[in-house]
Amino acid sequence: MKLIAPVLVVLAITACGGSGGSGGSGGSGGSGDSGSNKAGASAQTVNRDTLTERQRDSILAGSRIPGARGVGKAMRVADSTSAGIEQTNAVARDTTDQLNNDQ
Repeated sequence: MKLIAPVLVVLAITACGGSGGSGGSGGSGGSGDSGSNKAGASAQTVNRDTLTERQRDSILAGSRIPGARGVGKAMRVADSTSAGIEQTNAVARDTTDQLNNDQ
């Protein structure tokens, strides 16, 4: 069961962010239908691509898929690390500004 959870997470992420190359718009229709299927497929691709990676990860973290809570935890850790780095950069900028003004 522990091995299946990461595989399901990867599959869910792949399904959310995959390209619209495959699907049910095969060649069973006439020549007039295939053009509309292609237009519909590209519209679906555009709709699917409007979500950012963070939005997809947030949706995944809120799902009931095994291991999905780990995605949410990883996002919180990444946010915390980014905030700490930004604070360090802000201090470094202030220190550099003070040194430049003293000279």
